[in-house]
Amino acid sequence: MKISNNWLQQFIKLELSTDEISILLTDLGLEVEGIEKFESVKGGLNGVVVGKILNCIKHPNADRLKITEVDVGEKENLSIICGAPNVDKGQSVLVATIGTTLHTNDKKILKIKKGKIRGEASEGMICAEDELGLGNDHSGIIVLKNDFELGTPASSIFKVESDTVYEIGLTPNRSDAMSHMGIARDLKTVCMLKKIPFKWNFPDISSFKVENEKNTINVNVNDKKRCLHYYGLSISNVKVSNSPTWLANKLNSIGITPKNNIVDVTNYVLHELGQPLHAFDADKLVGNVVVKTCKENTKFKTLDGVERILHAEDLMICDDEEAHCIAGIFGGEKSGVNNNTNNVFLESAYFDPVSIRKTSKRHGLNTDASFRFERGIDPEIGITALKRAAILICELSGGIVTSKIQKFSQSLNQKSKFF
Repeated sequence: MKISNNWLQQFIKLELSTDEISILLTDLGLEVEGIEKFESVKGGLNGVVVGKILNCIKHPNADRLKITEVDVGEKENLSIICGAPNVDKGQSVLVATIGTTLHTNDKKILKIKKGKIRGEASEGMICAEDELGLGNDHSGIIVLKNDFELGTPASSIFKVESDTVYEIGLTPNRSDAMSHMGIARDLKTVCMLKKIPFKWNFPDISSFKVENEKNTINVNVNDKKRCLHYYGLSISNVKVSNSPTWLANKLNSIGITPKNNIVDVTNYVLHELGQPLHAFDADKLVGNVVVKTCKENTKFKTLDGVERILHAEDLMICDDEEAHCIAGIFGGEKSGVNNNTNNVFLESAYFDPVSIRKTSKRHGLNTDASFRFERGIDPEIGITALKRAAILICELSGGIVTSKIQKFSQSLNQKSKFF
């Protein structure tokens, strides 16, 4: 399991090195099997600075090349050969200086050296977006709109984030540590015992509020043996888009590929608090949300486009007409959130661990959600996680909460036949 040090420090601020934290975690039984560095832009844009093109003339020996004179804030200006169609005098650009190593978007490595191109000296490289690993555009060099001081590091402009990621060998009995909060909680305990100074912080959910109840979707839990807790709410008028840099960086650091601001929030809260969540396109749900099993051999297509044949004991999240999610494991294709989604139904639940494990193995589906449900999540954190996710979704998508939390809850002492 991957744990981000930057993310961990959001819960517990420690003036310790990553090696010292690693030792503490291993002493706690959370063995650190490896430590790796993460950079939101590989190479950290080290050696890439802001420059200004003072002069731009045609290369005498190449029709498509130009010779530029670039000021990067040093004593001497640089002569750089550039073949970009949009290069011109007066532009503020990003320059990879001599000795810089670039990691391009197509995973090539470019080492910038002083050389000659068609007989003319070149002392650096004026960069396009894909050459810096910032995107896919190679139509021309990046032209900065703002006036930055010459020599300003590109890493400060694009807010490159560096992080240390711990690879923790989590044993099956440590279901309490399947999140950054869980790991931080253990660190807090050992810091108290060893009198190590720390500052503790927990995400604030006091800003959660229900704007109205216009889009209430009722929840009916028919299978109370496999579903012990279920909470849901509606969020309306969302705008699905790419996630902000801070959220994308957090997910990328632990190997999760960002998708959009709604799905990314559910993944963020899962790895933050350990509670799996699922977001449905509410406009594709008919009537109520119903938690139940379906008939043997019912066909169901999951988000990956694979049609699966359901077993009579697979717990499903349905509406009044059809199934929409394999509970606690994988969402369905029909009700997944996409760029056309306007309204969301957000789910937080506690499902029977053995039931989830059987379904997961039956269909060969091993997901971050099933990993946690199989081992038994914290049954007390469901509503907190739901509110936390709702706050973030509203902040990032412009949506509002349009239902009270629909609650189904029963005591875990009423054990099902699967325990």
